[in-house]
Amino acid sequence: MDVTVKATVYKNYINGEWKANPDGEKVANINPANGEVLGYVTLSTERDVDEAVRAAKEAQKSWAKVPAPKRGEYLFRIGEILRERKEALARLLTQEMGKVIAEARGEVQEAIDMAYFMGGEGRRLAGQTVPSELPDKHAMSLRVPVGVAGLITPWNFPIAIASWKIFPALVAGNTVVWKPATDTPALAYEFVKIFEAVGLPKGVVNLVYGSGGTVGRAMVEHPGIDIISFTGSTEVGSEINGRAGKLLKRVSLEMGGKNAVIVMDDADLDLAVDGIIWSAFGTAGQRCTACSRVIVHRNVKAELEERLVRRVESLKIGDGLDESVDIGPVINEKALKQIEAYMDVAKSEGAVLLCGGRRAEGGALDSGYYFEPTIFTDVTRDMRIAKEEIFGPVLSILAVDSLDEAIEINNEVNYGLSSAIFTRDTNQTFRAMRELDTGIVYINAGTTGAEIHLPFGGTKATGNGHRDSGIAALDVFTEWKSVYVDYSGKLQRAQIDNN
Repeated sequence: MDVTVKATVYKNYINGEWKANPDGEKVANINPANGEVLGYVTLSTERDVDEAVRAAKEAQKSWAKVPAPKRGEYLFRIGEILRERKEALARLLTQEMGKVIAEARGEVQEAIDMAYFMGGEGRRLAGQTVPSELPDKHAMSLRVPVGVAGLITPWNFPIAIASWKIFPALVAGNTVVWKPATDTPALAYEFVKIFEAVGLPKGVVNLVYGSGGTVGRAMVEHPGIDIISFTGSTEVGSEINGRAGKLLKRVSLEMGGKNAVIVMDDADLDLAVDGIIWSAFGTAGQRCTACSRVIVHRNVKAELEERLVRRVESLKIGDGLDESVDIGPVINEKALKQIEAYMDVAKSEGAVLLCGGRRAEGGALDSGYYFEPTIFTDVTRDMRIAKEEIFGPVLSILAVDSLDEAIEINNEVNYGLSSAIFTRDTNQTFRAMRELDTGIVYINAGTTGAEIHLPFGGTKATGNGHRDSGIAALDVFTEWKSVYVDYSGKLQRAQIDNN
């Protein structure tokens, strides 16, 4: 089945109906590779949010009573349709967001994998059965849904991250109000069309387009939403946490990263270069797990730099639909200007530019938002480019003399999402596993490539302790209920009658 943009204006999906808002402000959906207008999205209002929440709240009463294995079966069917439409969805993703087609296929596959994984959890949703301290008494705990989940997702992984949140929320018995990024409305439209195709009951999934300042804020403050799950910047996440916390809502945050690859002097440098290039410049550096720092042992610094520059200069920049392209555009003009601003910062602080450092121009590139893959060396730990998230194809190289120094530099930034080390020394490997203060650690691989059956998230300013993906995602979207069944026929008082 071919997926195309079927509507000039993308509509909200509320209570099982596609609803237009003719009076709302319309924003163009732009292909960042060439400036083509793919469609328009209407910015919704607080009234639209309220309508969606009321629909979700009403639907949750009956959805929670659907047996969890049956809820899981919906996810299996969604996974099957995703698999059938994988290529078409991937091509639309590349058009809308810019990542190269191979990465887009991988992202859709991630949503497929999550559908199957969480579908299986419908037959588990495991609680605990434990022995009671009293005779003739049964003790157990159960998972129960939180209620209505408000989901706010970013543009850089418009279908994968949405699947990380929507699928565990649904299989656990929650209903959903989803605000996707306004930069990627078409993928959200096609994703919800699949929910509609499998016959998901009305009101179980609701889609509301709009800005964070209006729709996002209304979701956070709405009394009918019980949990907010957000992926995006640390600044916005911190504000959400404060507002929702005052209302005693549950909040799950997955935010920024300043991820480092450590390269020790015994490392396989060919492998390290492969891992760094993929982690730093895949998705044009627009991943929260992107490698933006290389912390390299001084003994191999010069050789590593030479190999990295040689590889970077061979990378092809262009429209991601071209199978031969290695790096696509960044998302929009604002992102391009932010990356450019960091070039001036880096140079003013004394970093040395090895390659890149400017917009990629010429021919077809002039109509899109392209930035050359960039490497700075002689970066010191106090420089802004060594500490702040740039969210573009920019890599900083810092030299160290020991593993202790490398771990210290890795851990001193505000973020703690992903880290990696290349070494052949088993002792160094296990020290790094223990001491790197990040939620994800890779050994002899780059900082990207998380698998959906393990928890995804980080420490410090990267998050607030919750995790997307894996079984841990169910902890976000469920409450624990402890149940005691006393069949002794008499009153038994725990901690009193068991002495």
